[in-house]
Amino acid sequence: MTISPDFSVASTAVTAVIGAYLLLGEPWLGRRLYGSLARRRDTEPRALVGYFTFVLVFWWVFAALAVAALLLSPGMAAADLGIAAPESPLTTAVVIVVFLVVTVMSGRKMRTLAEDGRNVPGLASIRAMLPRTAQERRLAIAVAVTDGICAELVYRGLLIAFGVGVLGLDLYAAAGISVLVYALAGLYQGRSGAIAFALVGALFAGLYVSTGSLLLPVVIHVALSVRDLTLPEPESIGGVSVHAPAPKGS
Repeated sequence: MTISPDFSVASTAVTAVIGAYLLLGEPWLGRRLYGSLARRRDTEPRALVGYFTFVLVFWWVFAALAVAALLLSPGMAAADLGIAAPESPLTTAVVIVVFLVVTVMSGRKMRTLAEDGRNVPGLASIRAMLPRTAQERRLAIAVAVTDGICAELVYRGLLIAFGVGVLGLDLYAAAGISVLVYALAGLYQGRSGAIAFALVGALFAGLYVSTGSLLLPVVIHVALSVRDLTLPEPESIGGVSVHAPAPKGS
């Protein structure tokens, strides 16, 4: 994969603001808002609906800003942000099919464990985000899809391009920085959450760099988020979620 993003002054300013928020504001705001949701979840019937609605609006605003950064740079192509077909479409298609099968199978196993009251690693740390009603379930799926699309565009597409085009970093160094910034989004789950986000962030960045497209990381991100956010709510279990979306400004 090779990219050569040419950011304009306006595009650089927009992306710098996004990066500053993700680096400095998101860890604090994510923890604060998820904590508020957890405290209100059992006493306010529409607490999760409001939380999910904010997540949806927030993420699409950020995605729009990423697109604006692209449009404000005449010398930058969509492929510089990963908006392109994968370099090996057949291999990508095979990986997607295999991964979706594994995700469905693991999801069934996790659901069975949860329904039997047994421990499902990672579920307790996102308990407040797990839906209890049909409306909440629909919103959870919408959030999972939105998170997969928008997070990959911003964290992988935009931040890596910024690292290469503005900071002058090597592609892999820029990808590493994007993983570190993504890890901070998991701090709302504590230190273990940050480590978990770093691991999946490295996976998504690796898939992007190896294919030259955001398609594969987006599909896998969406699949994992849908699986995790539609599981039954646990009574009292331990662990840290690896794949659930960070509560972006929600």
